[in-house]
Amino acid sequence: MRATLASAVGVACTAALALPLTPGQGAIAAPHTAAPHAAPASAALPGSTQSLPLSPLARPAASPDRANVEPEHGVAARKVRPFSLVGVVWDDARADLHGQVQVRTRAAGTDRWSGWQDVETHSDDAPDLDAADRRAGRVRGATAPLWVGDSDGVQLRIRPHARPAPDHPHAPTDRHAAGPLPSGLRLELVHPGDPQPATTAKAAGPADPATKVGPADGPADGPVDDPAAQSGDHSGDQSGDQSGDAADPAEPQAPDQPDQPDQSGQQPDQSDQSDQSAAETTTDNLVLDQTRSAAADLVLPAETAEQAEAQRDGKRRYLAPRPRIILRKGWSADERLRERRLGYTRTVKAAFVHHSATGNNYRCAQAPSVIRSIYRYHVKSSGWRDLGYNFLVDKCGNIYEGRAGGPGKPVLGAHTLGFNSNSTGIAVLGTYSRSTPPRAAVRAVAKLTAWKLGLHGRNPAGSTYLVSGGSNKYRKGVTVRLKVISGHRDGFTTDCPGTQLYRQLGAARYVAARLQGR
Repeated sequence: MRATLASAVGVACTAALALPLTPGQGAIAAPHTAAPHAAPASAALPGSTQSLPLSPLARPAASPDRANVEPEHGVAARKVRPFSLVGVVWDDARADLHGQVQVRTRAAGTDRWSGWQDVETHSDDAPDLDAADRRAGRVRGATAPLWVGDSDGVQLRIRPHARPAPDHPHAPTDRHAAGPLPSGLRLELVHPGDPQPATTAKAAGPADPATKVGPADGPADGPVDDPAAQSGDHSGDQSGDQSGDAADPAEPQAPDQPDQPDQSGQQPDQSDQSDQSAAETTTDNLVLDQTRSAAADLVLPAETAEQAEAQRDGKRRYLAPRPRIILRKGWSADERLRERRLGYTRTVKAAFVHHSATGNNYRCAQAPSVIRSIYRYHVKSSGWRDLGYNFLVDKCGNIYEGRAGGPGKPVLGAHTLGFNSNSTGIAVLGTYSRSTPPRAAVRAVAKLTAWKLGLHGRNPAGSTYLVSGGSNKYRKGVTVRLKVISGHRDGFTTDCPGTQLYRQLGAARYVAARLQGR
């Protein structure tokens, strides 16, 4: 999704840290009290969000080259209720956070503190400037979320970037240069909640008819809301584990060549646990264990090549088989969190690939929890109507439905500021600026894009044109030529989807086109 989040920049503190016991520092944090969305105020929602205001820490010494130096802001080391994901929000979604945001956490039930970890500050995965989310006035500025695992202690610091004096040769000249910290800074601590018991799943039924939708089935003109859709597709059930589908000997294999040269000057980090994650298994799972049956409202099963061939016609000659997709109920989405209205765009002309930038320190069994945390952070902390991404992919190659509205429909997401209309957004869980993405994840992106783009007659190896809604790379109203499978950085100035994942997009295009029969 964004630049590297989880690079440790300090030495891990394994010794116990003496926590303050004053009411201001040692008390358990109060829960977040954001305005309700779809759920009534009395509803007991799974999961929780603790929201802690930031306060000034120490003011750094001024130098001749620095003017108006702001003090560091943060949260002193303290005990809190259990959480697994962190992020920072502020009042004005149009404001940028110019500073280095770092956090360290204490593993739950222990005295072990992590080293300092960077949190990416840019708000580039977001609703478009004219989106309904923004018109409602509830969208907040936000960093990328960072997955830290089960924790019960936290410390945060923000070091503002230096602002040169106005007459300094490097004084800022635009809104993206260093400036004051935004107002209303708060640290958000998200607990994903536990998955609901599998025994509550509805009986198996027919597959979601939305998966049959073609380009002609979208709304006639522009992004719209569907007020008649009140409950969405699926609502909460099971988390799980196990790796995704193994390589199919009959599946087309991409040639061994990177899509783009690595210009970062850094060596890729090969310790991405791709081999270990491929071997993960559990027995207590109905969703990610493909050897066990699951109800139709938990998982959309993969189609065969013969089933895809039977659906082809004159308008859709290049349909690819639908891959296996874990639905929202499969990762236990609480549908009371999101808005009840569903938003759609006219068609899908491009797929933007992201990394979630939440770090790679998760097991595939934890992927549903990571997604529930991102979902809660996007809605309750950032003020969005729903999870921003249309689809998510974990390191084992499992594919998850993201924003509600139907996997086969042109759902309007909030993933690429300026280009959310007529596109779909796919986030690979993890940070791939230096780490090599697992082959299973890249293969899953290829299968998903082959199917999704095929529904709308798009060639994964081709190019298309989109009109910018306004971003830091293209002004509003400009028509931009983009590859049908693009990286987030192609539409917005950002590191996302990370250098190493971006280099694999050529392979994904090749495999996706072959799966469509091109």
